Amino acid sequence: MGTAIPMVELWRGGLLESTHLGHAVLVDETGQIVQAWGDPERIIFPRSSCKMIQALPLVESGAADAFGLTPVQLALSCASHQGAALHVNAVRDWLAGIGLGEPDLRCGSHEPYDKAERDRLICDHEGPCQLHNNCSGKHSGFLTVTKRLKAGPEYVEIDHPLQKAIRAATEEVTGETVAGYGIDGCSAPNFAMSVAGLARAMAEFAKAREGGSVRERAMQRLRDAMAAHPEYVAGEGRSCTELMRAMGGRVAIKTGAEAVFIAMIPQKKLGLALKIEDGNSRASEAALVGILTRLGVLDAAHPMAEKRLPAPQTNCRGIRTGELRLSAGFV
Repeated sequence: MGTAIPMVELWRGGLLESTHLGHAVLVDETGQIVQAWGDPERIIFPRSSCKMIQALPLVESGAADAFGLTPVQLALSCASHQGAALHVNAVRDWLAGIGLGEPDLRCGSHEPYDKAERDRLICDHEGPCQLHNNCSGKHSGFLTVTKRLKAGPEYVEIDHPLQKAIRAATEEVTGETVAGYGIDGCSAPNFAMSVAGLARAMAEFAKAREGGSVRERAMQRLRDAMAAHPEYVAGEGRSCTELMRAMGGRVAIKTGAEAVFIAMIPQKKLGLALKIEDGNSRASEAALVGILTRLGVLDAAHPMAEKRLPAPQTNCRGIRTGELRLSAGFV
């Protein structure tokens, strides 16, 4: 068992101010670890970084095709979106298309992260609804499967047929028994796994090809939908959207709460998973950029990469006060 290693540092005035420790694993198409930093067996909650695993039953059950879902909707099923009008309208239309509506969701509501939509709600004296929840796309996918299976409406319960299917898929693609589960912010179960297990699953997605098994085709469709429609996976200003655009749709990435990040790299048939111990997303974004640039799939000089590494720190007057750097010895 290893320990977390220094990955990302914040420097100010020529002095080290903060250090973020973490773990990361690269896995190849055979399921073998290519490189690991920290402890590959560290058990984590993947949080939203595993949404493509949670979406596997949506495609594998035939629900996606039965209801004629588009690549945009498949991208939304893997999304942690901003709650912008773009997202809200797409989720509303999706639910209407399967004969359901906002009250059928079980994700709860919160203020949209998108400023324009937040301001519209304020000006119109409206409150946010479940469509604004960043997980409403995932939950629309859950409802689509539930309707296909003719299962009960409480699809977030751990013993619901949908969650049983997600658990089975999780264990199959990670190659390990789930270590337990917690309840995510959107009320759905989140199955615990090792960092290596999460990377192994992402390698399965990375190597999936059209024309393969039912699972391979499902993985390929979900991965490619994310890469082709990054604006639906997150939103403007967000790392997932900006970095997938910067890589020209060649790599699919997804963040999760508490500083988890994954990447599916088809051209190299590699899967990546990383976790920053203190849960700080500035560090997970910088670590991700460091690994992707080292692998040659992201240009370190691209503005969206430079935004996160070296991630210049400025104060309210625009004066540069410091920057993020990769720790010595990490990538």
